[in-house]
Amino acid sequence: WMEVCLDEELPPTTELEEGLRNGVYLAKLAKFFAPKLVSDKKIYDVEQTRYKRSGLHFRHTDNTVQWLRAMESIGLPKVSIWTLDAYCALVTVLPTIRSLMHVVEQLSLYLFKLGLAPQIQDLLGKVDFTGVAAIGHINKAIDEGDPTKTVEELMVPTAKLQGVKGAYAWHYQDVLANAKTLKCQESGDESSVLWLDEIQKGIDDANRNMEEASKLALGITMVNQCLEKCDSSEIIDILQSPNFNLRIEPECAEAYYNHLLEAKNLKTKDLAEGPWITVLMQGKYAYYYNVETGEETCVPSEEIALKTSWLTDEEIQNIVGQITSDYNREQLWFANEDLIIQLQAQARGFLVRKKYKERKAYFQSQEPSVIKIQASWKGYKQKKAYSERLEMLQRNVSSIIKIQSWVKMWLARRAYKKRLQYFKDHNEEIVKIQAFLKANKAREDYRTLTGSENPPLNVVRKFAYLMDQSDLDFQEELEVTRLREEVVTNIRSSQQLEKDLNLMDIKIGLLVKNRITLQDVVSHSKKLNKKSKNQVEEMVTGDKQGIKGLSKERRKKLEAYQHLFYLLQTNPTYLAKLIFQMPQNKSTKFMDTVIFTLYNYASNQREEYLLLKLFKTALEEEIKCNICTNYLYCSSKVDQIQDIVTGNPTVIKMVVSFNRGARGQNTLRQLLAPVVKEIMDDKSLIINTSPVEVYKAWVNQLEMQTGEASKLPYDVTTEQALTHPEVVNRLELSIQSLRTVTDKVLASIFSSLNLMPYGMRYIAKVLKNSLHEKFPDATEDELLKIIGNLLYYRYMNPAIVAPDGFDIIDMTAGGQIHPDQRRNLGCVAKVLQHAASNNLFEGENAHLSSMNSYLSQTYEKFRNFFQAACGVPEPEEKFNIDEYSDMVTLSKPVIYISIEEIINTHSLLLEHQDAIAPDQNDTLNELLQGLGEVPDVETFLGEGAIDPNDPNKESTLNQLVKTEISLSLTRKYDLREGEEQDIKGLMIKTKRLIVDVIRAQPGETLSKILETPASEFQEAEHIKVIEKRAILDSKTPEKMKHSQSILEEGQLPLEQKKRKIQRNLRTLEQAGVVSSENKYQEIINEIAKDIRNQRRYRHHRKAELVKLQQTLNALNSKKAFYEDQINYYNTYIKTCLDNLTRKNSRRSIKLSGKEEEKGNKLKNISLKYTAARLHEKGVILGIDELQPNQFKNVMFEITPGQEVGDFDIKAKFLGVEMEKVQLHFQDLLQMQYEGVSVMKMFDRAKVNVNLLIFLLNKKFYGK
Repeated sequence: WMEVCLDEELPPTTELEEGLRNGVYLAKLAKFFAPKLVSDKKIYDVEQTRYKRSGLHFRHTDNTVQWLRAMESIGLPKVSIWTLDAYCALVTVLPTIRSLMHVVEQLSLYLFKLGLAPQIQDLLGKVDFTGVAAIGHINKAIDEGDPTKTVEELMVPTAKLQGVKGAYAWHYQDVLANAKTLKCQESGDESSVLWLDEIQKGIDDANRNMEEASKLALGITMVNQCLEKCDSSEIIDILQSPNFNLRIEPECAEAYYNHLLEAKNLKTKDLAEGPWITVLMQGKYAYYYNVETGEETCVPSEEIALKTSWLTDEEIQNIVGQITSDYNREQLWFANEDLIIQLQAQARGFLVRKKYKERKAYFQSQEPSVIKIQASWKGYKQKKAYSERLEMLQRNVSSIIKIQSWVKMWLARRAYKKRLQYFKDHNEEIVKIQAFLKANKAREDYRTLTGSENPPLNVVRKFAYLMDQSDLDFQEELEVTRLREEVVTNIRSSQQLEKDLNLMDIKIGLLVKNRITLQDVVSHSKKLNKKSKNQVEEMVTGDKQGIKGLSKERRKKLEAYQHLFYLLQTNPTYLAKLIFQMPQNKSTKFMDTVIFTLYNYASNQREEYLLLKLFKTALEEEIKCNICTNYLYCSSKVDQIQDIVTGNPTVIKMVVSFNRGARGQNTLRQLLAPVVKEIMDDKSLIINTSPVEVYKAWVNQLEMQTGEASKLPYDVTTEQALTHPEVVNRLELSIQSLRTVTDKVLASIFSSLNLMPYGMRYIAKVLKNSLHEKFPDATEDELLKIIGNLLYYRYMNPAIVAPDGFDIIDMTAGGQIHPDQRRNLGCVAKVLQHAASNNLFEGENAHLSSMNSYLSQTYEKFRNFFQAACGVPEPEEKFNIDEYSDMVTLSKPVIYISIEEIINTHSLLLEHQDAIAPDQNDTLNELLQGLGEVPDVETFLGEGAIDPNDPNKESTLNQLVKTEISLSLTRKYDLREGEEQDIKGLMIKTKRLIVDVIRAQPGETLSKILETPASEFQEAEHIKVIEKRAILDSKTPEKMKHSQSILEEGQLPLEQKKRKIQRNLRTLEQAGVVSSENKYQEIINEIAKDIRNQRRYRHHRKAELVKLQQTLNALNSKKAFYEDQINYYNTYIKTCLDNLTRKNSRRSIKLSGKEEEKGNKLKNISLKYTAARLHEKGVILGIDELQPNQFKNVMFEITPGQEVGDFDIKAKFLGVEMEKVQLHFQDLLQMQYEGVSVMKMFDRAKVNVNLLIFLLNKKFYGK
C-alpha cells in the first residue's frame, strides 16, 4: 500500500523496520496525503545518504514530526494520534514494525474514507492490526464503569487476553479502573490509557485475588465449623493449611482452639443472619462467599446477609498471631531467664538506690539538725557507759593488770606457735614461693635493665656486681690468650711452610727440566726440614734478654714499640697510606707478614674489627688514588669502573688472600667442599665442552673399537669438528650434564650466604659504595658485576678450579686430581664465571650459545645473591666495638711479631714519614722521634747473643732475625680530664667510679648518693670490695692489667671517689653529655648498657674459645699434611741422589765442591739490555712519557737474587738511577695463572708478563 502511495519500491520486509527508523518514508507518505504541509525540502536526508554513512542523527526525528503534523492536519481520530505519539516516543529507542503497522493501518482506513488513498489489502493471516482498536474499546468500557461491558471487551478474541472469567467482571472493573486511575495520577495525563500488558497484569492480579479470597473464605468456614462442632483435633491442621498465611506453633494447638472458641462464644447470633461471609481483598476489594452453597461474588447487594456469629478472617488472624507471639515471648523469657533476673535485679537496685538517694538527700537537707540530735544522744550514751566502766575498773585495778598480762602473753604465744607450726608444715611451699618471688623480681629487674629506655638507679645497682671480674673470667681470658698465641704461631709457621713447599715445587720442577742443580734442591730440603723441626722452638726466645730485659732503657724502648704498634693497629690511616708508598712486590710481602701479624690474623673480634677498618680505609684510598699525587706505587689506578676487574688491586688481593687463608679457609671448605666432593666422586661424570677434544676422543674410541686406523683427519678446527653429528651429540650431552652439576653448585652457593665470611661481605659493601661514590652514573648492574668479580671470581672460583690447592678437599702427600675431574670442575667454574659477569658465550665459545639463556637466568640469581651479600651491618654494630672499647676490656691486646718485621716496619715508617704523617704534631711523628734510629738485631737480642768471632755470624743473624717476641699493646697517652677529645674516656672513668660508689652506698638518685655522706658500714663495705679487687689484680698477668691511672682511681676512698665523680659530672655536663635536670640519667643508661655488654662479651668469649680450638685443630691437620709433603719430597730427593750415584759412581755430590761453585757462578750472572732491545723482544711494551726512539737511552740490568727464583732489576731512565726492584718468579707465574698479561715496573714501564717469564727461563734456567 505504501509503495502504491509513494510510487517507489520499498526495501525488503526484513530491512523495512530498519529503513523506517529514520522517518524518511513516513515523511514521503505525509507529503503524499498532505502536500501543502510537507514538501521535499522539509524532509531531512531524503536520499538517506547520511543515514547509510553514519546512522541515525537527531534531525531524523524531524521526519517523524512532519508525519505526525500531517495526520493531525487531516483530522485523524484521537486514538490513532495517541498511538502515533507512542511510536514517536519509542522510535529512537526500541521501534517495532508491529506498532508502526497498527498506525499505518488506521491511517490507510481513514485516508480511504476521505478518498485520498486506495484501500489497504486484506492482512488477515499476515499481520494482526486490530489489537489497538480492542485496547481502545477496553479503556472506553473501563471509563464507563460498566463491568459487563468491560468483561465483554476483555473477552474479544482480537484483544488476545488470557484467563478472563465472566464471573469476575465486577472485580476486573475495580482492579482495571483503579490501575488506570493510578497511571493517570503518576503520568499527570488524564487521557492515559492501559496498554495490553497492563490490562493482562490487571486480569492476572484480579484472578489471583479471587483465588486467595476463595481459599481464605474456605479456611474461615472450616475453622468456624470446627468450633461449632467443638472438634479441636482438626483446628491445628486447618490453621497450618495454605488457606491461612499464618505462623503456627503446634505446641499452641489447644490455646488456639480455646481462644477461638471463647471469641466465637462472645459473638451473638442475629436473627437476620445470612449464610454469607466477606473477605477484603488487597485491603480494598470486597469478596462475598456463601458458606452453604459455595457461591462467591464481588457485587455488593442488599440480598447478601452476613453470618455475624462466625469469626472473621481478621479476628482469627489476630487471635492466632497474639497466641503465637505470646508463646514465642514466653520461650524467649525462658531462654534468657538469667538475663531477665539480672535485669530485674538492676531495676530493683535502681529503685532502692533511688529511694536511698531521696532519703539521703532529705538527711543532707536536714544535716545540722540530724548532727545535733545524734551528737546529743551519742554523748549521753558514751558518758554513761564511760562512767560505769571507769568506776568498775577503779575498783579492780590490780586484778585487771594481772589478767591483761596473762591474756596478752597467752595470745601472743598461741599466735606465735600457730604461725611457727604453719611455717613448719608448709616449709617447702614457702621456699618455693620465696624463690618464685625473688626470681620474678629479679626477672622484672632484668627486663627493666635490658628493655627500659631509662632504667632506674636501684635496678642498675642490683646488677652492678656483674661488672666484677671473677676467677673464671681470668682463666677464660688466659685460655683465650694462650690459644690465640698458639693459633697465630701456627698460622705463621704454616704460611712459611707453605711458601717453602711452593718454592720446593718450583725447584723440583726446574730440576726436572735441568734448569738448576740437584745441590740447590738438597740445600732447600735441609732448610725445610730444619724449619719444620724448630718452627715452634724459635718462638719468643728473646723474652728473657735483649729488648725484654729488666733495664730501664730497654723497658722504655719496649714500651715505645708497644705504643707505636698500638697506634698503627687502631688508626688504619697510617698503614693504608704506607701500603701505597711502596712498590707492589714490597707492599705484598709487607701485607702478608707485618699487617696480618699486627692484627693477629683476626684471631678475635677486636682484631677482626680493626683489620676490617684497615681494609676499608685502604680500599677507599686505592679507589681514590688516581686523584692523589702522593702515591708512588698505586697498583691499579681506578680511572674507569672496569679497572677493578682488569687490574690487580692491592687491597682486593689482600682481602681475598686473607679470607682464603687460615681464618677463612674453614668457611670456604664448608661452602664448597660437599658439592665439589660430590662432583669428584661421580666417576661416570665426564664433561668436555671443547669440540676438538671431543672429536679426538671420538676418533680414538673408533680406532680402539675397530683396531684399524681411522680415515678421519686427526687435527681439525672447531668448525670442522662441529660438522660431525656424533661430536654435536656428545657436546650436547656434556652441556646437559654441565647444567645439572652447575645447578648443584649454585644451590650450594646461594643457600650458604650466611656461611660467607662477614669480612668478605663487608668489603663487598664498601667496594660497592666507594665505586658508586666515585662513579655516580654507574648502573646497579655494573656495580654488581664488580661485586661478583670479588665474591665469586676472586674468592670462590679458584677454589672450585683447584680444590686441592685451597684445602677444599683432603689430599694425601703426592696425591693428584685426575685430569677428567679437573676438567669437570673447570667447565663448571667457566659457566659460573660467565653467569656471574653476565658474559654470554660468543666468538670462540659460540658452540655453547645454547646455554646463553641459562646464563642470563643464572645471572639474575647471582645478582640477587650479590645484593643480599652486601646487606651487612657496620663492624661497630656487628662486633659491638668502637675506638674506646679497649678502656673496658679485661686484657691488653698482644701481638707476636718477629724482630725482622719490627725493624722493617720501623724503617718503612721513617722512609715514608712525610707522606704518612705530614702534620708535624701528628702522634706518629712523636712516637718515631722517641724511638730514634732503627736498631739492629743485636739491640733486640741483647749483648752476647751473637759471638763476634763466629764465622757463620751472618747466617746466625739471618736465623735470629726471625725470632718472635710478644708485645702488649698500650695507648701512650691516658685520657686526661678537661680535654675535649677525651670526653668519652672521661665518661668511661666516671662510670667505673659510679659503679664502685653505688655498690657500697644505696640511694634513690645519683645526686642524693653523692650529696649524702657515707656511713662507717658503707665505708667498710667499700674497703672490702677494694681489697677483693686488689687480690684479683695481684693474680692478674702483667699483659692483662689495666693502666696505672685506672688502678689508682679504683683504690680511692669512697668520699674521694664521690668528689671526683662530681667534678667529672660537671665537666661532662658542660660538654653536653649528661644533664643534672634528669638526675644524670644518661650516665646511668650507659652503665646499664655496659652491664648488658659485659654479659654479651662473656658469651662471645666462650664462643671464641670454641672457634680458636677449631682453628687450632684445623691448623694442626694442615701442619700434619705439610709434614707429609716434606717427607714425600725427602723421599723423592733421596731417590734422585740414589739414581745419580748409580749412574755415576765415580762422582759424588758435594755441596762445597765444584758443582756448587758452578751453581754460584751461574747465580752471579747479570744481564744488561737497553729498553730498545727489550722492546724488540716484546718484553717492554712502552714507557710513560718516552717515545720508542728514546728507548736506546734506557738501560735495564737483571741479576739473580740470593734465593732461587728472586731477581733484582735496576734501571736507568735517561741517566737517572732508579731504585732496585725485586721480582719473585713465583709472583710472575701467579700473574700468568690469573690472566694478568701486563704489569708496570718502576711505575712507568709496561712489561709483558709472559715474555718476561720466557726471557728469565731462557737466560737463567736454560741448558
